[in-house]
Amino acid sequence: MQNVIIIGAGLAGISAAVTLAEQKISCSLISLQNSERAQSVLAEGGINAALNTMSENDTVQNHYEDTMKGGVFLADPNAVQNLTSHAPEIVRWLENLGVPFNMTDSDIMLRNFGGQKKKRTAYARSSTGKIIMTALIDEVRKHEASGLVQRFPHHQFIRLLLKDNICTGVRIQDSYTGKISDFSGTVLLCSGGMNGIFPGMTTGTTQNSGDVTATVFRQGVKLGNLEMLQYHPTTIGISGKRCLVTEAARGEGGRLYIMRNGQKYHFMEEKFPELGNLMPRDVVAREMFFVRREFGGEVFLDMTALPELTWQKKLSDLRQEIIHYLSLDPKSNPIPVREGIHYFMGGIDTDEFHRTNLKNLYAAGECTCQYHGANRLGGNSMLGALYGGRKSAETISQNFTEIPEVQEISGTDDIPPASPALIHEISQILLSGLGIVRNQDDLQNALNALEVLKNQREYSFYEQNRLLLAEAMLLSALERKESRGAHYREDYPDKDENFRKTTVSECDENHQVRISFRTIPEKRADS
Repeated sequence: MQNVIIIGAGLAGISAAVTLAEQKISCSLISLQNSERAQSVLAEGGINAALNTMSENDTVQNHYEDTMKGGVFLADPNAVQNLTSHAPEIVRWLENLGVPFNMTDSDIMLRNFGGQKKKRTAYARSSTGKIIMTALIDEVRKHEASGLVQRFPHHQFIRLLLKDNICTGVRIQDSYTGKISDFSGTVLLCSGGMNGIFPGMTTGTTQNSGDVTATVFRQGVKLGNLEMLQYHPTTIGISGKRCLVTEAARGEGGRLYIMRNGQKYHFMEEKFPELGNLMPRDVVAREMFFVRREFGGEVFLDMTALPELTWQKKLSDLRQEIIHYLSLDPKSNPIPVREGIHYFMGGIDTDEFHRTNLKNLYAAGECTCQYHGANRLGGNSMLGALYGGRKSAETISQNFTEIPEVQEISGTDDIPPASPALIHEISQILLSGLGIVRNQDDLQNALNALEVLKNQREYSFYEQNRLLLAEAMLLSALERKESRGAHYREDYPDKDENFRKTTVSECDENHQVRISFRTIPEKRADS
């Protein structure tokens, strides 16, 4: 049986590795960081599944409907149906692996999360990602011991190996020694979101640089919905990035307000009385932007009325983080919060089976455009990564084809990363066009500025790739002439069903970026 090469060792990557190993298929797990430092460990709030342990008559159909509605019906309904219907068994699997979820007297406790009317989010205090990753790391080590999983930490993806538009493997580099190696096999990309494109503005690790996505884009891999950036409404500023204040804080009763005429104005509760502070993230972030623009000053998150037991059992980690970074105790002081880029709904374009447009190349996790449409619901990211890893591994195991052997090389090379100065310039240009509120003039001015930047000097391999990706992001937002989910256009403030399509970005052989739209699949009767 041929080897599978997995790029990335977070939730999606190790979920795929475990699934392949259970089917006696070997894989190489390649990552720049050890799994203990993957982006997945930063996930705080929880993982969604319609377990109905809180006696609210929740169902997988409710979960499906909330996910589709939260994503403003831009996701593939068949993929979302698969995701939500498998969610309960995934959480039970995690429980059997030993994940210590918060419990009621007899079963897993669930909490409220944004965009969902039912308690559906299983959690382990406010460190759910770290705790789930610990359990999965232990599980994948069993398969490492058997030889079915071989780890290659501190190795960097350089590019895909292609022959006649077929993916035959990858070229990687040992970041310690500089040695370059070619690996033959089916490739699964689980490289995470594009946080490194936005240093200082993202809650995620900038080790997820976006270079994998940018490189494969230049090599002909299609990307989807790049305009869909999720701004998490509640973050605090720390050195070099934004620190997430989990949505669980609002799920447990935290309230947003801004001062208006000397009084606290709980704007979410007044404008959206049904869900209030637990409206979908795009709505909350946008409302925060509007009230700051109207009234000035900061938006605050008030958690001072939360019970002592909630702090002790559910949010103790969050409290310590805020004290550490702000020198404020949220138990007794409201804290100032701002929006920060938190998740990339757009990414590598795949079908419901996680196949890309290149044969023998698959993708899963946050690097893909898959389950979340125009806006991701809180609690669906870890679920999407875990299920995506499993689903892609199952697809690969059922679709092995003969892959030409590549000539393995063994040497060293100096492949410089993009310069920090250029990364900063690109991020500022992108932010000027891809803010929470957008319009034609800002997007066109950003594209013009990017064009000027492109012509300033000769750029390295990674720098050229980033410039192409940035262009695709801006063009995607410019071409979507409507407001939908995380993409809000002041000049097109209404949703337009003519644009209920996937925005597809493609880089041709002359490195010209082209944007098109693909119709969303119809929901099958059997899904």
